[in-house]
Formats: sequence, structure tokens, C-alpha cells
Amino acid sequence: MHDISPPTTGTTAGTYHGLSKFQHWLMAAVWIAAWLIGFVAVHLRDQFNSHHQLTFLHKAIASTVLFLTAVRIIWRLTHPVPALPANMSPTMQKAAHLGHYALYVIGLIALPLSGWLWSSVAGKPIMMLGLFVLPPLTAAAPEYYDIAKMVHQWLAWIVGLVVLGHIGAAFKHHFIDKDGVLDSMLPNFLRRK
Repeated sequence: MHDISPPTTGTTAGTYHGLSKFQHWLMAAVWIAAWLIGFVAVHLRDQFNSHHQLTFLHKAIASTVLFLTAVRIIWRLTHPVPALPANMSPTMQKAAHLGHYALYVIGLIALPLSGWLWSSVAGKPIMMLGLFVLPPLTAAAPEYYDIAKMVHQWLAWIVGLVVLGHIGAAFKHHFIDKDGVLDSMLPNFLRRK
């Protein structure tokens, strides 16, 4: 499999292609919105989700993640990414690679698939952006409802921590290391001069 993490060379990071930046920030916005809406839908159900309106919105938004991820992976396999700064320690380089893999595998593939499976087991439809209903992954199976719910929620918490780590690492690169890693993913008008 092609490495989706940045290679390592040079003392400062290069810059990502404009479409890579757009995909990154679009997916970040979609993923964070879906995560926050899902959190409120589950943990503040009585106050804000008594008629499951937030659940429908969560599914409508989150279901796009798998399709956006497929496009993003194809793009990443055909377009090189800028190098990580060579002055990053081998441990930090490995952590960066593992963090990127975790974001893709857990956050962009496993989490939305587990939600789709949970809805399928529950016999509930997923209407993607109000455009069409996704087919169920399995027949309704109420006996697996609790485990499907638990898996989806645990994955959500795990990847939430991975996302916070990703954001923290980006801020460290920007404010402490000053190595251009965050700048490489920022839109041109936000990049440091």
C-alpha cells in the first residue's frame, strides 16, 4: 500500500496542492460537525434530540465521510505530499506517520462504517445529505444493537483523541518548532510570510 504520510526531507515543510488543502479542510469541517452533532444527539438527547432530528442530521453529514475519503485516498496516491522537516526526531516522524494512518483508518473509514452498521442493525435508514438512502450493510438484527452502538461510540472517543493530538501537533509545529508544517496545509492567504 502507498504511504499516505508525508516523506521526510529538508529543514522546513513544503506546501500541499490547493486541492489537497481544500479536501483537508472540507473533511475536517464535515468530520468535526458530525462528531459534535453526534455527541449532542447521544448525550443531550432529552434537551436537543427528543425527535431524533439531530440523529438524522448526524447521519446525513457523517455518511459523506466515506465517499470523501475514497476521493481523498485516490488523490493522495496520485499526488505527492510535501516532505516533513528532516530535523524532526525519528520518534516524532514515526508518530506523525502513525497519527496519519490512525486518522484515515479509524476516523475516516472505521468510524463511519461502524455508524452505518449500527443503523443497519437497528433497521434505521441513512439518508445521505437528503439525496438518497444508503443501502443497509446487514439485515436488522436487534440482538446486536448494543454492541454496534458501543463500538461506534468507543471509536468516536478514540478518534476524537487522535484528532485532538493531530491539532496539538500542528500547533506545536507552528508555534514551537516554527518549521512550516501547519503552513503547508493552510490556504495561501493564511500562511506566514
